[in-house]
Amino acid sequence: MAIPVETFFLPEDAEGTLQNQIQQLVAEAILSGRFQPGEKLPSSRKLAQHLGVSRITVTLAYTELVADDYLVSHGRSGYFISDRAPQTPQFPVTRREDKVDWNRAIGQRYSGGANLRKPHNWRQYPYPFIYGQTDESLFDRSNWRLCALQALSSREFHALTKDYNDKDDPKLVEFILRHTLPRRGIVAEPDEVLVTMGAQNALWLATNILLNQRRTAVLENPCYPALRDVLTASRCHIQAVDVDDQGLPPDALPAGADVVFTTPSHQCPTTATMPLDRRKALLQRASDEDFLVVEDDYEFEMSFQKTPAPALKSLDRDGRVIYIGSFSKSLFPGLRLGYMVGSRPFIREARALRSTVLRHPPGHVQRTAAYFLSLGHYDALIRRMGEALHERREIMAEALAQEGLEVAASGAIGGSSFWMRAPDGVDTTQATEALRQKGVLIEPGRPFFIGDTGPKNFYRIAYSSVPAKKIAKGVSILAQEMLQ
Repeated sequence: MAIPVETFFLPEDAEGTLQNQIQQLVAEAILSGRFQPGEKLPSSRKLAQHLGVSRITVTLAYTELVADDYLVSHGRSGYFISDRAPQTPQFPVTRREDKVDWNRAIGQRYSGGANLRKPHNWRQYPYPFIYGQTDESLFDRSNWRLCALQALSSREFHALTKDYNDKDDPKLVEFILRHTLPRRGIVAEPDEVLVTMGAQNALWLATNILLNQRRTAVLENPCYPALRDVLTASRCHIQAVDVDDQGLPPDALPAGADVVFTTPSHQCPTTATMPLDRRKALLQRASDEDFLVVEDDYEFEMSFQKTPAPALKSLDRDGRVIYIGSFSKSLFPGLRLGYMVGSRPFIREARALRSTVLRHPPGHVQRTAAYFLSLGHYDALIRRMGEALHERREIMAEALAQEGLEVAASGAIGGSSFWMRAPDGVDTTQATEALRQKGVLIEPGRPFFIGDTGPKNFYRIAYSSVPAKKIAKGVSILAQEMLQ
């Protein structure tokens, strides 16, 4: 007898193509022991009718499972669970009582930071005004898929499978050197560039190389929460400097700084842009007082309102600036691909530290990105995203003004978010939960501030993943909660 067709169902929240979902359904049943070797599967016709899919979809899924030795085909008799199918080993269940005093055993804690929490199911909300998420209607999936296939070709087998050790994909580095950096006015050599697992990984590398318990780091307030947590874990001395509508004020920097972390092109989270005179003043003070500057240029690609100011690194004549960029912001956050540019001695140490911790970013990811970038797909995507974000920004700005909501800061070059101020007395952490119940997602501002006395009435709203036609309605619901 065949396995009953009623055994098969596709979860509503399943991801991937229908063919992949059916393959996964069968494979998991075999690995869990529910389906045993020799048992017959329902015919492709019956299963297709039961699941409401085409027969060819089921046939292709069965064929792939045969290729992977999960199934075996006996001609007209149908498909059966293979005797060679992978089996989950069975081990006796041992009751365990954890007797370790983990409060004493843990030497250094990394949890507990006031970091941002985004719902994993954010796509299910009608108005997800949260930062850094991808709009699948804008992403060029077809060309990304073609580039991934090209990176998987036999010609690229060595690039795909080899252990780069402490090296990077030369094609990706070449693109960064010849295309990305010149757009920011930066000139560098291959041994002055390191590919990282996103900008956050680059900040971690810089922190661990440049700082220790005797050194002082200066960061902006409010700031990128993950950077604050990285610096806190390093146990260095931290000095915070309040930003204004032009970003970090150089004349407010405390004496004795060793490293200054800044987001001059698009301050995180206020979106303020540091003007050219401030950039020059910051570099002059760095030279006079002998400190280094880490420039996080995380969103310069989203400059759809006007051309961004020159990067600090492009103005640097002393080698004091370490520049960090990211493809994860402009492509998609799950890519986890960034880069850092600095003097040779620094990059040498960063390369050695990266090799010690994770060796290198996956070769296939690097080569796929290199193809996507070098074949022109990336620039086309950026233009398309810029046009869409420009439209959404104008719609959101108009809606905010009509609803009487206060914009605390608005980036001069573009970006994908607004930094907002709610009326005094409004706790946006509480308002965030109330809005979530109404289908609106925002980010409370409290995690961006340093210390326990920061204001509670700031928040950030973004428009990268919300269709233009939904923005006004979402802002209206937002206003009802903030202004009640």
